[in-house]
Amino acid sequence: MEQLGALAKCAPPLRAREEQEALWRQVMNGAVGIVASDHSPVPPEMKSGDFWRAWGGIAGVQSTLAALLEEGYHARALALERIAELIAEEPARRFGIAGKGAIEAGKDADLAIVDLGQRFTLSADQLYQRHRASPYVGRCFRGVVRRTLRRGETIYAEGRILARTRGRLVRPERKQYA
Repeated sequence: MEQLGALAKCAPPLRAREEQEALWRQVMNGAVGIVASDHSPVPPEMKSGDFWRAWGGIAGVQSTLAALLEEGYHARALALERIAELIAEEPARRFGIAGKGAIEAGKDADLAIVDLGQRFTLSADQLYQRHRASPYVGRCFRGVVRRTLRRGETIYAEGRILARTRGRLVRPERKQYA
């Protein structure tokens, strides 16, 4: 936060290294069921100037997988299957979203193909959000998404968005509050 200033202002706030490690231990031992980003993008002027008046949120949804691969898989040997559970399977189950969350017959075939050994440094021009500001800009990650499929259709490949349509709103089949 000292380096990034208001760009890193969020709620809950960034944590000290010891608290981060304690949270990672909870992820590793299965106590955490979902990892997500609230994705709170705002115009740059709302994230600059007086820290106390700046917007409190981070645009991080695009970097969630990269962060989990770098800090989970590469740094802590978090299994790829566990990462898939955290960001796909468990959210789909918990929120009752049919057809999502797993690669199996009858599901929608939403998946990302990742080159785990390839490194990249995130730059603002690689962000696909309206306001190209992120506390992850300048950060090096291992794990480049090479292709993304939505319902079996390639919608992203080798740095290019290929989707001809936007996604659709998915509604839960049932109320699930587990």
